[in-house]
Amino acid sequence: MTKWVVILVIVAAVGGAIWKIRKNSQEQATNNTRSMGMGDRPTPVMTSLVEKKTMPIYLTALGTVTPYYSVTIKTRVDGELLQVNVREGQSVRKGQLLVQIDPKPYEAALAQAEGMLVKDQATAANANAEAARYTALLNAGVVSKESQQLQVSGAGQAQGAIAADQAAIQAAKVNLAYTRIASPIDGVVGLRQVDPGNIVHASDTTGLILVTQLQPIAVIFTLPEDQLPQVQEVIRHGGKVAVEAYDRSNTTHLASGTLLTLDNQIDTTTGMVKVKAIFDNKDGGLFPNQFVNVRLILQQRPNAIVIPAQALQTGSQGTFVYVVKAGLPPDSAAEPNGGSGAPAGGGKRRKATADSGSAPAPEAGGQGGAASAPFYVEARTVKVDLTEGTQIILASGVSQGEQLVVDGQEKLRNNARVVPRNAAAPAGTGGGKKVGHTMADSPQSSGTNAGPGDAGRTGGTRP
Repeated sequence: MTKWVVILVIVAAVGGAIWKIRKNSQEQATNNTRSMGMGDRPTPVMTSLVEKKTMPIYLTALGTVTPYYSVTIKTRVDGELLQVNVREGQSVRKGQLLVQIDPKPYEAALAQAEGMLVKDQATAANANAEAARYTALLNAGVVSKESQQLQVSGAGQAQGAIAADQAAIQAAKVNLAYTRIASPIDGVVGLRQVDPGNIVHASDTTGLILVTQLQPIAVIFTLPEDQLPQVQEVIRHGGKVAVEAYDRSNTTHLASGTLLTLDNQIDTTTGMVKVKAIFDNKDGGLFPNQFVNVRLILQQRPNAIVIPAQALQTGSQGTFVYVVKAGLPPDSAAEPNGGSGAPAGGGKRRKATADSGSAPAPEAGGQGGAASAPFYVEARTVKVDLTEGTQIILASGVSQGEQLVVDGQEKLRNNARVVPRNAAAPAGTGGGKKVGHTMADSPQSSGTNAGPGDAGRTGGTRP
């Protein structure tokens, strides 16, 4: 009896194990089927078109907006501040009255000097008459020569007193004029430093008002001494060097101006040279002491092939981009040319494959195409010429009008199916670089996505 119980237990255990193995196999097959289905789905990506346009080649620097003229209004005479004739923040013209100081003491001093002049003129008239009489008496032999010379000297002193009185009158008029302070420049009035009713002195260190010229306005920035020859070369050829100012984030264009001058020496402690640019600032986009990013444009390169920096990827075979193509991917597969890094494109295509040219640009925010017009990507090697901010100038690899993937590359491989959508145009081109950088030293996308010869490898994270 015990023997039969043991046999039944063994049979039940073997049956349970067989059942469990079959169940696991079925679940694995189901999961594989689902995974294959998921892998065949097209990947949504954002795309942008390759452009051919004129691109500026520029140097970048950090600058500070500086008033072209800035005047601190101070009094040159002592007295009570009667009134301030302008509002804070008001635009003023050269010669416009700003401040009035009590003129009464200086009017009195002028009247006193004028009265002294009248007195001395009367004294001088009498002295001249005495000198004339003594001269006549001397000629008649009535008085001595000494007496005559004494009278002539008195007449000369009277004339000297008149000249001194006239100078005193002029000084009094100058002091009286100083009680009315006018703007020496066209500009904008700052915050008032002294209120009416206060006694102001010529010795005060604090000014009354600050007047700042905003149109035009200047920007002062620095450049490394290594970049100085490039700027001097443009100046020597008589060309105006254009300068553009961007905001702190380096995305919003604030103003355009021209290079005014270079400093006459290089700072030995930093190896930098100061540069001054001037801007019309008609719209008031620049404000004194504002921090700006400056682009010093050295040349305009025509017919440059330009792509967004987000489209550029780096793999084991170098730099490449994903070009969107219309149709179904080639049957050959996943590895382009056996992983050699050359652009894929060989092999037969499936039945009903569309034209292998570049994909037409889909509508913004819409699907890249209907079910009858699928898309895939081709990993194509490119050669970088220059990197200018968030835009890259290519020497070769793509053509104008082709669609490039700018977002979603980490999920792609060569010949992967995609659903393209148009990406929004970049808001601006941030941070530049030195002119003359090559592909080796140009900044690339921080991702490490698979290159043209690395099909099947998953990409790194996008920047």
